Amino acid sequence: MVLIGPGGVGKGTIASRLVEEDERLALSRSWTTRPQRATERGHEYVFVDREAFEAAIDDGLFLEWAQFQGNLYGTPRPAPEPGTDVLLEIEVQGAEQVRREHPDAVVFLILPPSMDDLEGRLRRRGDGDDHVRRRLASTPEELAKGHGLASYVVVNDDVERATNEILSILEELRSKRRDPSTKD
Repeated sequence: MVLIGPGGVGKGTIASRLVEEDERLALSRSWTTRPQRATERGHEYVFVDREAFEAAIDDGLFLEWAQFQGNLYGTPRPAPEPGTDVLLEIEVQGAEQVRREHPDAVVFLILPPSMDDLEGRLRRRGDGDDHVRRRLASTPEELAKGHGLASYVVVNDDVERATNEILSILEELRSKRRDPSTKD
């Protein structure tokens, strides 16, 4: 299961809520070369330098990786416990790679209620003006690619509502997986 969407849309918050609400979900912790934000507690990513990240690429550690806004991001190949679904919170570029390797991956595109709301979220998390401008400039392309990849689109106008919508869809998908006769 993959969560994608523009930076600041609330993917991390939704991912945290999903794993709190559903013990059958395991959040894969991505790596990044970007500096930790003042608003982050350190568990959001494995923060590494470029040299360590590039060594992990060479070792084939990542399921997907991409460069975005000058920093590297990557998801280690997951090894879930039996009966557990893996949740990835990644960039659109990474989701394209995951889809190539796992065409059956379920991709949720998370949208903001509006671009003004997205800008406000970026600023509240402490992003500087230049970063906000770059993020907002890249958002239309991210959304266009995201719509092409998405199995489902969820608007994050309320974290609890969006989380419950995803959990409901996930339960329906699990039900179909248990009973293949219910597939379309």
